[in-house]
Amino acid sequence: MRLSIVVPALDEASAIEAALAALRPLRAAGCEVIVVDGGSRDATARLAQPLADRVVAAPRGRASQMNAGAGAATGDALLFLHADTQLPPDAPGEIARALATGPRAWGRFDVAIAGADPMLAVVALLMNARSRLTGIATGDQAIFARREAFEAAGGFPEIPLMEDVALSRALRRAAAPACLRSRVVTSGRRWERQGTLRTIFLMWRLRLAYALGADPRRLARRYDVERTSS
Repeated sequence: MRLSIVVPALDEASAIEAALAALRPLRAAGCEVIVVDGGSRDATARLAQPLADRVVAAPRGRASQMNAGAGAATGDALLFLHADTQLPPDAPGEIARALATGPRAWGRFDVAIAGADPMLAVVALLMNARSRLTGIATGDQAIFARREAFEAAGGFPEIPLMEDVALSRALRRAAAPACLRSRVVTSGRRWERQGTLRTIFLMWRLRLAYALGADPRRLARRYDVERTSS
């Protein structure tokens, strides 16, 4: 099973080289790395070019970028990795074993959040527990899927927020996720920049509103307003 790693990026010039350098051993082992630039105003695409198998352009937005990356990928399985998230060393092997077991067609990793605030460990603990209980994954947890399962689910819906939740729901209708206990490590910059507790409560409110049927576009506008007012 060949794994294609899709990395959506936007204005990540300060971090994209380190992110892709961490994937170099996986490329050497046969994984494909595709960076999807969403119209960066900095040198993200240029810096990524020598460190990825392909750099493609797509309209801004994680959903459209990840769908474009999936369309360009050649692997049997797809892994969607945020540019500020690092995989555990044996991620391809763990994914292959998870997808080879029973009816599993998709899954995600547990997550750890890097940062100075001790509350970030609590945030990660709650994210992992909630995901294991509900079968819903977040993008921070590095969602992976067999190509045919991803395509059957319709890919990521083209919405500006909650695209990971929506895809998880579609995939969950076919099979429960493989919840791997190995941890990806994601940056805590979003929580620390906006305030950890403030970000927790904001995301809880947004997820509840989405579960109750709120329009993701309206939720995205609310998220932007609260983020920029911090």
